[in-house]
Amino acid sequence: MKKIFSLLLFLSFSLFFLTVFAIANDKPSPYEKIYPEIGYKTVVAASNEFAQHYNEKLELPLRVPPISFTHYFGRFSEYDHSFEVVFINDQASENHYKIDIRPIEAKVPIRKKYILDTLKLKNGNEATLMRVSDFNVLVFERGKWQYMLIIDKRVSHKVTTEILVEIANSIDYPNEKEES
Repeated sequence: MKKIFSLLLFLSFSLFFLTVFAIANDKPSPYEKIYPEIGYKTVVAASNEFAQHYNEKLELPLRVPPISFTHYFGRFSEYDHSFEVVFINDQASENHYKIDIRPIEAKVPIRKKYILDTLKLKNGNEATLMRVSDFNVLVFERGKWQYMLIIDKRVSHKVTTEILVEIANSIDYPNEKEES
């Protein structure tokens, strides 16, 4: 009986030690590894793919939210006709911002139950502010694209509606006269 008890005690401690060792050495993969595995790449490479696919110039906002990010990635999905830029912070999960862009023909419909406000952009276009799950979303159309600026609501005290509008207004579309 003592031998069985000793063997069970030894096996229990061994299993406990192996579990603790495995947990201590089971560090999550860095974002530099995880995101490319699911199709993300540099923003420039992904935006070039999107623009080439649609044979149309793509303009991104020049501003970003005034919070810190450690990483940013881009991804073009031909399947759901979207280009996205993801900004994340591996030290602060609430610092999560995304830009989602689609051709107007494939735009995401706006559901009234999510609408918080309707705003005017400096170019005269309308923007819709929504709350979807745990995110504030500013949706607007510019040129041939629908833009969605998506920010975690936990940082809404730092990234206000006014800041989202400033980001939307920072998209620069030079007209033909300016390019000459």
